[in-house]
Amino acid sequence: MVLALCFVSASAFAQDQEKEPRQQGHTNQNKFKQLYDEFSTPNMFRAASGAPGPAYYQQQADYKMDIEIDDVNARLYGNETITYTNNSPETLKYLWVQLDQNVRAKDSKTPLISDDGAQQVDRPSGFVNKYMEEPFDGGFNIEAVTDVDGKPLPHMINRTMMRVELPKAMGTGDKFSFSIKWWYNINDHVNDGGRSGYEYFPKDGNRAYVIAQFYPRMAVYNDVEGWQNSQFWGRDEFALPFGNFEVNITVPADHILDATGKLTNRKDVFTKTMMKRYEQAKKSYDKPVLIVTQEEAEAAEKNFSKDKKTWKFYAENVRDYGFATSRKYIWDMMAVKIGNKDVMAVSLYAKEGNPLWEEWSTKAVASTLKSYSRMTFDYPYHKAISVHAQRQGMEYPMICWNYGRPNEDGTYSDRTKFGMMSVIIHEVGHNFFPMIVNSDERQWTWMDEGLNTFVQYVAEQDFAEWYPAALSPGMTEYPSRRGPAKNIVRYMGGDQDYIAPIMTKGLNTYQFGNNAYGKPGTALNILRETVMGRELFDYAFREYANRWMFKHPTPEDFFRTMEDASAFDLDWFWRGWFYTTDYVDIGVKGVSKFYVSNEPTKEMVKALEEQGRSVSDLPPLVYFVEEGSEDFDANMKGKSVTENSQTLNEYLMDNFTPEERQKLKAPKYFYNVTFEKPGGLVMPIIAEYTYADGSKERVTYPAQIWRLNDNEVSKAIGSDKEIVAITVDPDLETADVDVSNNAWPKEVQESRFNEFKDRVKD
Repeated sequence: MVLALCFVSASAFAQDQEKEPRQQGHTNQNKFKQLYDEFSTPNMFRAASGAPGPAYYQQQADYKMDIEIDDVNARLYGNETITYTNNSPETLKYLWVQLDQNVRAKDSKTPLISDDGAQQVDRPSGFVNKYMEEPFDGGFNIEAVTDVDGKPLPHMINRTMMRVELPKAMGTGDKFSFSIKWWYNINDHVNDGGRSGYEYFPKDGNRAYVIAQFYPRMAVYNDVEGWQNSQFWGRDEFALPFGNFEVNITVPADHILDATGKLTNRKDVFTKTMMKRYEQAKKSYDKPVLIVTQEEAEAAEKNFSKDKKTWKFYAENVRDYGFATSRKYIWDMMAVKIGNKDVMAVSLYAKEGNPLWEEWSTKAVASTLKSYSRMTFDYPYHKAISVHAQRQGMEYPMICWNYGRPNEDGTYSDRTKFGMMSVIIHEVGHNFFPMIVNSDERQWTWMDEGLNTFVQYVAEQDFAEWYPAALSPGMTEYPSRRGPAKNIVRYMGGDQDYIAPIMTKGLNTYQFGNNAYGKPGTALNILRETVMGRELFDYAFREYANRWMFKHPTPEDFFRTMEDASAFDLDWFWRGWFYTTDYVDIGVKGVSKFYVSNEPTKEMVKALEEQGRSVSDLPPLVYFVEEGSEDFDANMKGKSVTENSQTLNEYLMDNFTPEERQKLKAPKYFYNVTFEKPGGLVMPIIAEYTYADGSKERVTYPAQIWRLNDNEVSKAIGSDKEIVAITVDPDLETADVDVSNNAWPKEVQESRFNEFKDRVKD
C-alpha cells in the first residue's frame, strides 16, 4: 500500500491560481555555475587537470656576479653577466630586465600615485620626510650594458624596467649572454622604508645590511602573458625565472655574512674556531650552536677594518638572491632532519635582538621547515637563514629578514615574542611559496602571501606543540593572528566600498593585509577544516605543490588541481571567496513543531470540497499538523505528542509487514527547520541540535543544499528526543559576519550572541 507524508497547505490543492505576467529570461546566475567564463581554455602548456601540460616550458636566467659593499659611503657596486636561455617556442627580439631599485630613484613616479593629502597631525620624522628633506636617490646607476665581447648593447630604461635589444633574434633553445655594470646608494630601511637596505646603530656607528633587489634581474617570459614587465610601484613583489647564481661578495674583513647558496670558500672566511663550531652545529638537532658568540660580536663592532674579504657562493635553481652582512652579527646554527637529509637552520642577529633571538629564532626556522615539508614537499635546499632586522619581514631563497626586538633592558612582551616567531615562520615559509612554487607575485599577490599565510597557521600550531615552552603561562595554543575564521569576520562584513575581490592585482586592493594575506589564508583553512576535511585537502594541496615546484603556476592551476586531486567540485567556493566580496551570513529563520495524524485537517477537508472531492478519494496519508494551529488544538485534546505518536504508530503498522516493522524507527517529535542565508556566500550549514536530555548532535549539510534556493532552505526532522535548541556554526568555522540569527529559540540566541561577540576579533 502506498503511504505518503504531507505538510498541510490549502494552496497545494488549488487548481486555478491567478496568473502573473511572464517574467523575462536571464543568464545563469547560480552560485554553483561552473567557472568556464572565468578560466582560460586549457592548452598544451597548462592542462585542464591543473598540471603542467606536455608543452609546458619556462625560461632560465643564470648569473655570475661580483658585488662590493662600500661600508663608509653605504653604497653597493656590482658587475654581472647574465646568460639567458630561450626555451619558449617563440622568437625573442629583445629582453626585459627589472630595475626594482629605481622605485627609490629621485624621479620615481611611485610617490605621485599615493593619495597622501595633508594630515591634521603627523610625527616629526614623517613631517620632515614629506616636506623638508630632499628625496633619497637610491635608484640604479647603470654604467654599461654590453655583450660578452664588451660591445655596448642598445637599451632603453622605462622607470623600473629596461629593454635590452638583441643583436640577433633568439630562437627556441638559443642562449645569449650579456653584462651589466651598476652601482646605487643603499637606503636606510628603518627610516626610509624598503624591503632591503641597512639599519644604522648610532651607539657604535655600525650598519647591519640586508640586501636584495640589488642587481638587475631578468623578468619572466611565459605562455600566460609573454613578458611580465608590469612596473614595480613598491607594493606588488616579484616575478622571476629560475637559474643558477655564482656570486662573489666583497665586504669589510671583519664582517659576518651569509647569503643564498652554498658558501664555497668557507675555510678562507671562517676562523678555525668557527669551523670547529660549524662541525658541531651539523650534528646538533635539539639546540643551536653559536658560530659567532655575542661576546665576539661585541668586540668586533668596536673595530672598523680597512681590509676586505670576499665571500663566494653558488646557488643552483633559485629564482632570486639575497644576503646580509655586518660586523655586529651573532651567528648560530642547528641541524634539522628533513626527509633523508640534514638541513641547517641558521640565524644572524645583532646583540640588540637578544635574549629573544638566541632563544627562539633558529628553533622557529627548524620547526617551520618540518611543518611546511609535511604539508608540501621536502625542503630541497641545504639551509634556511633568519636575519634580525628592525621593521622588516621579507623573504628570498634560503634567507629572510625578520623583526622582533626586545626592550633595551632585554625584556619583551608576548606581542613582541609571538610577533617575532610568526614573522620568522611566515618568511621562512616563503621558501616554499613563491621561491619554489614560483607564482607571479606582481599580478597575484595572494598566491604567495595567502597560501603562505594558510600554511603559516598550521606551522604555528605545530610550533606550539613541538616547543610548548614558547607559550606563555595560561596559554593552551599558539595565538595565531590569521587563519581562524573568526579573525576575518570584521573585514568580511565591512564597508563594501573598501573591499576588493581576492582575484585583484595587489596594487589595486584595499586593506592589503586582509585581502592578500588574511582572507585567502582563512578561506583555505575553512576549505581544509570545514568543507573538504584534512585528508582530502592535504592530499590535493601536496599534489599542487609537487606539480608546480620549480615551475610557474597560475591561480587556475591551483584551483583545478585542488579539484582534480580530491573529486570535490569547488567552483562555488572559488567564485564566492576569490572572485567576489560576498560574505557569510547563515542563520535559523524559524522552527515549526508538528504532530502527525491520520486525520486530515479542516483546511485540507475544505480544499478537497472546493475541488469536489472528499477524504475517501485519497489513499492512506499521514498529515503534519503544526503546533499552535486550530487543528492542533482541536485534535490533540490534551494529549501529549508522545501519546499521539502511539495512535499514529498503530495506524502506520497496518501498512507494513512484520519484517518491515522491525526495521522502522519510532520518532516521537517532528520539526520543520528553516535556515536562511542573508549573506551572498554559499557555505555548508553546520547545525548543532540540543535535546531535552542535554545531549547534542551536530549535522553538516553540504553547501550544495543552497543550489536551488539561494535565500532559504528547510529540513524536516523526525526525532525520538525533543529538540530544545538549535545553533548554526557553533564553533565559528565559517566566518559568519552576523551571529545574531545563529540560534533558536530567542533566549538561546541572546546568550550565544554575547558569547560569539567575545570570541570574534579583528
